[in-house]
Amino acid sequence: MTLRRPAVEARLRRLHQVTRRLRRFRARGSDRIRDDEDLQWLVERGLHLGCEIVLDVGNHVLVGVFGRPSEQYEEILNGLAAEGVITAALRAELSGLGGFRNVLVHGYLDSDLDRVIAALEKAPERFERFATELHDWLVRREQNPVR
Repeated sequence: MTLRRPAVEARLRRLHQVTRRLRRFRARGSDRIRDDEDLQWLVERGLHLGCEIVLDVGNHVLVGVFGRPSEQYEEILNGLAAEGVITAALRAELSGLGGFRNVLVHGYLDSDLDRVIAALEKAPERFERFATELHDWLVRREQNPVR
């Protein structure tokens, strides 16, 4: 498999859209989110989409460029940091992203609203940093192709 840059860029654009919406939801405040089940659903869906995009793009880069398939979500993030695609600092901030994604997808009966609101406080900036670091890596790779 090779890196399909247009596919990666399309996903990063979608991540920007998701991030913009998450910021709007966050601006409504945690009290309003707690009182509005529809808003809770929107926040959860936005966080889920953001997680999926980060992990999907990361896996695509690892397999397409480095030949490194990952069986677990945390391996994707570790691999991106190890290959210099994202910084170690961002890797640390994204720790647990795969587990959180699983809670959103599979733990809907036990969804913890406090955890969702806490994630909403930081996720937009983390998703944006991911998009920026990955885009910067793509530019560096294009300017100095090694692999």
